[in-house]
Amino acid sequence: MLTSTFTPSPRAMNWLIFLTMAATGWALYVRYLVIEPSVVGLACDAGLKSAQCQMRSIVIALFGWSVFGGLALAGAIVQFVRPSVPALAFGLAFAGISLVLYNNIAGAIAAMILILSLARPGHATA
Repeated sequence: MLTSTFTPSPRAMNWLIFLTMAATGWALYVRYLVIEPSVVGLACDAGLKSAQCQMRSIVIALFGWSVFGGLALAGAIVQFVRPSVPALAFGLAFAGISLVLYNNIAGAIAAMILILSLARPGHATA
């Protein structure tokens, strides 16, 4: 008996592509326009109270504890064990964020697990 592999529908794939690109774009914005510029860091350390400085401190704390990589790994493992579009979306979004925001190893492993999960048996949705 042939079992089909997990295949998201074309409509779901469009949303997955959009979500992954949006999450990775946000991570690129945060890394290169909020965290890395020394002017922003000096202003925030001097006591500037803005939403950008609050986001900067929160993101630095989260990637210091490897939260983005851990969430990417958790989503990838859930996707590998029980394939579904929401689990794939969660894993892809956090894998993109973790690859950009200094959690490279966990993000890369999560991306590999997500790729392997597409070969797992599952209900075909296309």
